[in-house]
Amino acid sequence: MSDERPSATEAVETHVPSFFAGHSVEAVVPALGSQGQDRGCDLRVLVVGPGPRADSWAYVTAGCWALSEEDGHGLEFVMTAHVRDQRFTELLAMIASYHGGGHRLELEHSMPIGEPWVPGSACDHLLISLPYLHGPDLEHCPLPRGDARILWTLPVTAAEVAFRRQHGTEALEQLFDAAQIIPTDPFRRSVV
Repeated sequence: MSDERPSATEAVETHVPSFFAGHSVEAVVPALGSQGQDRGCDLRVLVVGPGPRADSWAYVTAGCWALSEEDGHGLEFVMTAHVRDQRFTELLAMIASYHGGGHRLELEHSMPIGEPWVPGSACDHLLISLPYLHGPDLEHCPLPRGDARILWTLPVTAAEVAFRRQHGTEALEQLFDAAQIIPTDPFRRSVV
């Protein structure tokens, strides 16, 4: 499997700039917890500047796939933000470490950040979601023998997570739609 790890990372590093044609893309090596390093993960975060596809910043993991790949299929994560900030690179490294350290994340899972998304934000959790801002063309990254699925890490509040647990993700997403949230706004109000 070790031969596939570099090709998976390289595939993501090709897929993301191709999807975000016309945007600046820079690969950053974040600090990663010992769990990721022990498992041989060569994690990078692709920092995508505003451009023709979106006026926001996108941060995409490349190498997270290797932390939990099964039968050639694994996950990478994208976070979308209003500015460029090292904070978001660090959050993605934390997500990769958490995901690869025995707390496997999947679609519709949530996780606490342990502090606000940014200082002053009510959002202190992340919801693993489809990448609605970018669509299935970003979500699906084919690999030579499998695929990397890129899922969105959407900042949410503790109250929204509690609502999702009681009523389901679709009900929460309907509230997001009704409130017309701006998902890159760190100071948005909770919808519940």
